[in-house]
Amino acid sequence: MAVFTPVSEAEARLYLQAYDLGELLSLTPIAEGVENTNYRLETTAGRFVLTLFEYRTRADALPFCLGLTAHLAGRGYPAPRPMPDRERAWTGYLNGRPAAIIEWREGDWLRTPDLDDQRTAGRALAGLHLTSADYGGQRINPVGPAVWRELAERCAPVAEGEDRHRLERLEQELADMARRPLEALPEGPIHGDYFPDNVLFLNGEISGVIDFYFACIDTLAYDLAIALNAWGFDASGRADPAALAAFLAGYESVRPLSRAERAALPDLGARAVVRFSLTRLHDRLLAAPDALVTAKDPAPFLRRLDYWRAADRPVAAAV
Repeated sequence: MAVFTPVSEAEARLYLQAYDLGELLSLTPIAEGVENTNYRLETTAGRFVLTLFEYRTRADALPFCLGLTAHLAGRGYPAPRPMPDRERAWTGYLNGRPAAIIEWREGDWLRTPDLDDQRTAGRALAGLHLTSADYGGQRINPVGPAVWRELAERCAPVAEGEDRHRLERLEQELADMARRPLEALPEGPIHGDYFPDNVLFLNGEISGVIDFYFACIDTLAYDLAIALNAWGFDASGRADPAALAAFLAGYESVRPLSRAERAALPDLGARAVVRFSLTRLHDRLLAAPDALVTAKDPAPFLRRLDYWRAADRPVAAAV
């Protein structure tokens, strides 16, 4: 459920007074997502998403995130435009939370994408990287390696049983990564959370790429590695080589990887596994019962590490 901060129609109507978006017709909770509160907002001017930002999305990050989506949308990329209020501001406050009204994008995310869908999604990610290359905003990755270490340290006092074994493996990965840092690779704006539920399809084409709230400046191939982990494995964490190959082929049909980027993919894939496994383990172990986050089992994501760290996997042909 993705409604953590309730909003009444009267409160939404009052908030809308700052916008030129017509009169409220309906306000419907959206039960998708795990980070923020979302409502479908119908007005006499159209359909929008009302988002209240919770937990991991800091208010000072919103100018970068919303600015990036506006930049992409302005260049024809299927990202949702943030709606400015009468003062040209993209954000305000509603019920004590930073809030924004964002363009509604039609379509649905795919539970079982086929290989054509994988290629289409790969092309769209590469298009995002190329289209955003001249975006001038700056944001350090909010869930980068320094945060991974902090998450592991917080988990250590409370991890028991299988969670203790998972944490030990993740701690070993962190130690190994510290001993062999990556060489510099091309950087730019990344989505940071390019999972299937953030990519909307309509009639076989991508109609919307949404939820840019982990977006930042980071290694482009790392964003690709996150996406490969998201699109190329089944629910148990088992690799689907055909899906991985299709997604990568789609990506490289738009933005071919350099030799260094391709060689780094297994290590970047492993780093993405560490990032998402640690946040899931942390939320599972330490989130309070009323915390504004839906905990996910870290085990299936951690299993992806076996694929990326396979001893007999050629570094340059990992996917």
